[in-house]
This record gives sequence, C-alpha cells and structure tokens, in this order.
Amino acid sequence: MTLIGYARVSTEDQATFSQLDELRAAGCTTIFEEKASGASRARPELAKAVAQVKRGDILVVARIDRLARSLSHLLEVIEGLEGRGAHFKSLRDPIDTSTPQGKFALQVLGAAAELERALIRERTKAGLRAAKARGRVGGNPRLRARDPDAIRQLAEIRDRQYLAELLSTMEAWMPKVRALRPANAWGKVARALGRLGSPDRPWTADRLSRAVHRLVAEGLAERTLIEPAPRKPPKDDILLVIAGIKGADPALSLRAIAARLEEMRVRTPRGGTSWSASSVKALLDRAERFGLVTPPAVS
Repeated sequence: MTLIGYARVSTEDQATFSQLDELRAAGCTTIFEEKASGASRARPELAKAVAQVKRGDILVVARIDRLARSLSHLLEVIEGLEGRGAHFKSLRDPIDTSTPQGKFALQVLGAAAELERALIRERTKAGLRAAKARGRVGGNPRLRARDPDAIRQLAEIRDRQYLAELLSTMEAWMPKVRALRPANAWGKVARALGRLGSPDRPWTADRLSRAVHRLVAEGLAERTLIEPAPRKPPKDDILLVIAGIKGADPALSLRAIAARLEEMRVRTPRGGTSWSASSVKALLDRAERFGLVTPPAVS
C-alpha cells in the first residue's frame, strides 16, 4: 500500500509548505503540488496523482477543500479511485474510504451533493431567465471583443483541461499504443483502439498522434512512441523486377532498362506497355529508398 499526497493552493503567492509537512508526516512517499483555483476544472497535477494511484493505494489530502471544487467533484474523484481499487483519505476530515466509518461519511456527503446539484440547477435557470428578461447577452465580454489576453488565458485553460483529460484516460488506451507503436502507422493504431478510453468518439490518426506527442512532451510517455513507423516496400513486383535488372547489370542505362521491361512485357504502374526513362528513374529511386538497389558510389 502506497500513500500518494496531493497539495493545492489557489494562487502563485501562496505556498504548500504546511500541507506538505502534514502529508509527509502521514507517510506520503510521493506528493503532487498544484497552484490552481478550487473552481478550476484544469488540474493536471491532480490528474497525474490519480493516474499514479494503483490498487490498494491511498490518495491523501490535508483537507477536502484542497482536492475538490464541489461535493460532486469530490465524489467523482473518489469513484474514480474506487474503480481502480484504491482509497481516499483526508487528514483533517472524517473521510477515509478504507474504513467503514469513512464510507458512511461519504454516503452522507453524496446525499448532500445531490441536493447541491439540484439547487445549483434551479439557481442557474433562474439567473438565465432574469438576464434574458433584461436583454443581457451571455458570454465573456473580453472574448467577444477579441481581447488577446483573454484569448490567451482561455487557450491555456483549454490546454490544461486537455492534458487533464489525457491523464485521466491514458491507463485505458496507452498500453495498446505501447504494444503497437512505432511498428504501425497512427491510422492502424487508431483503428485498433476504436473507442477505448474515448467513449464519445472513436480515435483518429490525427487525434491519437496529437495525444501521444503531448504526453511525450510532458515526460509521461516514451519518445520512441512518436518515431516514424518503418516504411514497408509495396506489394507491387515491379520494384523487385527493376531492382533485379539493375543488380544484374549496374551499368545499364535507364533507356536500356526500359527496353528490357518492354521485352519482358512488364506493364507500367498505370497499366501501359511502353516504358519511359523517367518512369524507370522514379521506380529506381523508390527501390533505393527501400534498400532494394545500392545507390551508385559518389566519386
């Protein structure tokens, strides 16, 4: 059993020292520190902490409010941990899901969270109706005005949310990526994944490549995964025929090879019977790239 700590403060000016001391005193061997608002959904360090938790481990915080932005968020995190066979503990609150008392406290919080969600929905609807009656338009005024700082802040938030989403799902799909890359192209790997770890939509080559590149950039995946897939020679036998002719007589000119192909009644890639020197040259270049023909030595 491993204790994994999570500490959070709301602003850059605050420090996590007191939380770190409590978590270390509780026996946490690994601690993730975050500086983010409690209302923010973009919590990459929290996502990393949850991703590291294994069966039997315990995610520990100094206080509940350091973990979740709401009761519903708290329960969401705990449900994710329980799905991994792990537990949650708050040092200053009566919650330790590894004990019967802690589970009971969690059930009480669950009932309170359901009430909270219902009240929030009603307040939101009432607020929207009142705003609409006054002719107010929704949305961020700074974004509507194309304020560069607002656009940059929104992009940063979305980027953190994207990383947090990857971290929360990578355990489901990354093992298969590791098994298939880089021997296979992104498209083939994406088809093999289907909707694994992405129930809302199937993986595509572009989306999978972007996800793995981002995890590699964060140091959370091996760089070998983004190396180019090895090129495979085409099934077409024309390259092998041309490579054989050139290999048997390296001094043959392009026109001589073209004549030999016509004598052998080998059809061009487009199905024709007449070969040009340029067509032979293009195929010889491809054969060299695939290692079927040794390039001429440079004197």
